[in-house]
Formats: sequence, C-alpha cells, structure tokens
Amino acid sequence: MTARNPVFCALDTTEAGAAAVLAQSLAGLVGGIKLGLEFFIANGPDGVRAVAEGGPPLFLDLKLHDIPNTVAGAMRALVPLAPLMTTVHAGGGRDMLKAAAQAAAESAVRHGVPRPQVLAVTVLTSFDQPGLEACGVAGTVLDQVRRLAALAQDSGVDGVVCSPHEVATLRAQCGPDFTLVVPGIRPAWSAAGDQRRIMTPADALAQGANWLVIGRPITGDPDPVLAARRIAQELGIEP
Repeated sequence: MTARNPVFCALDTTEAGAAAVLAQSLAGLVGGIKLGLEFFIANGPDGVRAVAEGGPPLFLDLKLHDIPNTVAGAMRALVPLAPLMTTVHAGGGRDMLKAAAQAAAESAVRHGVPRPQVLAVTVLTSFDQPGLEACGVAGTVLDQVRRLAALAQDSGVDGVVCSPHEVATLRAQCGPDFTLVVPGIRPAWSAAGDQRRIMTPADALAQGANWLVIGRPITGDPDPVLAARRIAQELGIEP
C-alpha cells in the first residue's frame, strides 16, 4: 500500500467459514474487517478468532448498551480477542461510557494485548428525522449526534460512530484527535440499500473521517476482491 487504507469491510454474515475466506482474500485490499452482533451471536469468541487470525485488523462492533457493571464485564471479556476497535451505545450514558473505557484499559493490561479503541455509537445511519422523532428525541438528527458526541468525549472514550453527514461538524466540535468511524459509505457506483444518510468514500474522508465502514458494496459484489480493489484505487491507495 502507498498509504494507510481507511476502509473496514463489514462482514455481515453468520457463516464463519465464508467470513474467514473473505477476510483472507481481502487482506491487503482493506484496512480491516468488521464483525458485528449477528456474527458474534452465531459463532461466539471462537468464531471471531477464526476469522481474525492472520487477517486484517478487527473492528468488533457489538454496540454494548446496558448498566455500567454489565457493560464493563462484557468489555473485559471481549478485550482478549484483541480488536482494534469496539463499540458501545452513547445513549447508555456517562457512567456506562466511563465504565467501558476503564474496563477496556484494565483488561488490556491484564491480558497483555493492545487496548482497543472504545467508540460510542451516536445515531444509527438507518435513522432519518421521522424515525428519530418516533423514538421521542427532540431536535434534529444533527442536534442529537452533537449531544451524544460531546457526552462520549467528556466520558473518556476514544471516538464515535456517526454518519458521514455529521463528520465535518463533529471534527470541528471534537478536535483532530477524536476518532470518527463512519458507516453509510457507498461508492457512487453502488446501491444505497437501507442506509439513508450516505456519502462516497472520498467525500467522507475529505470531511474528516478516520475510518470508513463499507459492507455490501464489497461483500454483495459478484467479485468482492475486485470491488475492494476498485475502492482502494478510487481513494488513491494502490494495492
């Protein structure tokens, strides 16, 4: 690679074998792989290890949301899997966010692995304004994202997950050292699917994103390797 690849490919499947094969085939073409709740429930920690072994860095996206003690316990249990990043819901509140960050640091020391970045999910990219209002949230989507990002930063987590349309605002609000991980990324040649607040990879990076999460434009393509290579080339990152 000529530069750090910012793309994490979301392997949204329950099939551990297929995920492992795809992860290996994408090594060198993406910056990492993302495994989520669907995969984790189906395959557990052993499945995560099987996919991550010898492959690109791991983003374990479980979106933990519970009382602080429970989230801290879950964080201590997942840290030995050595993900580069993992997620909690910002809506869990200050005490939960602090507990998650502290547990991640303590467990990393205990197990002798790098501390994962703890990211707080703000507003899911499947939400639009009517959907947010239906949940009883006052104000705009951007208002809610800004509130949750401020809470997350004040609580000591490393960054947030947000849609590309909030990136520029959050970069200005939170500064250069706060990690912004951005799903809802769709190359111009791919379908939007069920994502509502989307942007192209190059535009999201220009707005200030650190990492891009891209799933179906790669995994749903008849040739995932070719699709990943095409995205890398469009970003000026030659495999």
